[in-house]
Amino acid sequence: MNIARIKISNKIEIPLNIPNLLSLYRILVSPFILMMVFFDFELLFAWFISISLITDILDGFIARRFNMQTEIGARLDSIADIGTYLLGFAGIFTFKFSDFGAHIYFLYVFMGFFALTQIFSLIKFKQTSKFHLYSWKIAGYIQGFFFFTLFVFGFNAVFFHLAIWMGYLAFAEHLIIQLVISEMKSNLKGLFWVLKK
Repeated sequence: MNIARIKISNKIEIPLNIPNLLSLYRILVSPFILMMVFFDFELLFAWFISISLITDILDGFIARRFNMQTEIGARLDSIADIGTYLLGFAGIFTFKFSDFGAHIYFLYVFMGFFALTQIFSLIKFKQTSKFHLYSWKIAGYIQGFFFFTLFVFGFNAVFFHLAIWMGYLAFAEHLIIQLVISEMKSNLKGLFWVLKK
């Protein structure tokens, strides 16, 4: 089956399958979501970031279910994930900061872990990571659901801590794998599978 492609350079072509289109959507819509933060459009921000979170779940599911996983797709998804996380942080600090109270310090630690995984990957592998670990996915689903409920129903401390601590565990596994492997790989599942190989 012939799939249309976008040619970025002589070496990079992006197949326009559904998972890649969903990742491209998240990347392309990010500046508009940032404008919603800048202009204080909380409701629009909540809607669009929720759509981004849903497409994040869908692109990975479709890619795995229909065997559409590619290296470039993993890279696009990781770039889109980073953008979505950064937009989420911007939205929290702009619209919901006062709701967190003393819990905000746990978010600072989470942001530090997030930054550390990305910086370490850039230093060691000269690119953002694209591991797509099971722990990262599970934590991401919980965090996405927390984020959605934050804007619809308000802050829930128990749900927040579940999302944060799952994130801490995922970041820890991510960092250990970065230390163990010698070159960047995608779709590693988890530390167990890495050590097994």
